[in-house]
Amino acid sequence: MEKLDKKAIAEKINEEIVKTEKSILDLKELTVPISPENAIGRISRMDAINNKSVNEASLRQSEEKFAKLKRALEKIDDENFGICVRCKNAIPLGRIMLMPQAIKCVNCA
Repeated sequence: MEKLDKKAIAEKINEEIVKTEKSILDLKELTVPISPENAIGRISRMDAINNKSVNEASLRQSEEKFAKLKRALEKIDDENFGICVRCKNAIPLGRIMLMPQAIKCVNCA
């Protein structure tokens, strides 16, 4: 992969890291425990609990994406960066720009 491409990819990874960090902070606020003394109706309480579990799942996904982005940024100068870990073919640049944390090509993913 060209050095110029790696610079653009590194910028994209850094942008994604910033977005993901913000998303994680927002989701952490939405996943605070729901206090039982809050005076909300039973149905509203059940809805709030359901929303909390959905937000917790999103938080876990965001934290996983964040870790993968950090790992991708660390490995960007490796000779195997941009190579599918499964089939050993090059991952298309378009996929890397959309999902910089991708370690597999579309066919193997």
